[in-house]
Amino acid sequence: MKKTAAIILSLCLMAGMLTTVCAEEKTHKIGILQFIQHAALDAATQGFEDALTEKLGGRVTFVEQNASGEVSNCAIIATSLVAERCDLYLGNATPALQALANATFDAPVLGTSITDYATALDIDGWTGITGFNVSGTSDLAPLDRQAEMIPELFPEAKTVGLLYCSAEANSVYQVNAVRACLEEKGIACRDYSFADSNDLASVAQTATECDVIYIPTDNTCASYVETIANVVIPAGTPVITGEEGICAGCGVATLSISYYDLGYATGLMAYDILEDGADITTLEIAYAPEVTRKYNPAVAEALGIAIPEGYVAIGQ
Repeated sequence: MKKTAAIILSLCLMAGMLTTVCAEEKTHKIGILQFIQHAALDAATQGFEDALTEKLGGRVTFVEQNASGEVSNCAIIATSLVAERCDLYLGNATPALQALANATFDAPVLGTSITDYATALDIDGWTGITGFNVSGTSDLAPLDRQAEMIPELFPEAKTVGLLYCSAEANSVYQVNAVRACLEEKGIACRDYSFADSNDLASVAQTATECDVIYIPTDNTCASYVETIANVVIPAGTPVITGEEGICAGCGVATLSISYYDLGYATGLMAYDILEDGADITTLEIAYAPEVTRKYNPAVAEALGIAIPEGYVAIGQ
């Protein structure tokens, strides 16, 4: 009996050890859909991957896809990623998140670089959580503070041109909020929207008739920022932007967040879901912890604009 008991105990211990080893060696496959390639979204993806790699080491693999800025590509890619049966999905930018949210109702989907989840996912009565298999982080900087930068830097400005891609729900949301803030201050706003990059140069040229141009965190503008710069800088029209990448290319100033840090925070959320069993349906949308007023020294000098104290030069 003693021998039998010893054998049973030994087998139990071995089974326990095997279970522990299997748990330690569990790997995770992550599907990533990025809407378009530009500095901000690239940084968010990198931060996300770095966070998970630091936490999981070689126990995580990534399946990355890029929609090249085409909304129609997002649905196709999302379907193919879901067919890969990943453990979790990341949608980087609003069209990518929307496609993944429509492609799976079971697997956890995290978003990053999303301006407003209620708008992106058509949720009424927003409470800060979706209540279903989607959560993530938002790149929304305080829009009222962005709007306040315009009269602060350009007190004589009477008209502001709102330049954005009408196909991006995130951009529409931002310009509506900024318009309301500026009109409260007695500053007139004019919309200069474009459907795709083919119209961007001509629309930007028309927008230079305004005293100042505002560009939100718009993915199409970010990807074709050189096109905008080639129009607005020769015209001498200053631009305030919603994020640092666009500002570095064509803007004077921005209220900036770190997209790398935003992606990193999203990676930590993914770890909590995958390893600690966090319930994504109850995870609140997280926001960038810090915002910084930044300016572009080269553009400010080229346009002869004096930047007041409290702004940090981009690149410093």
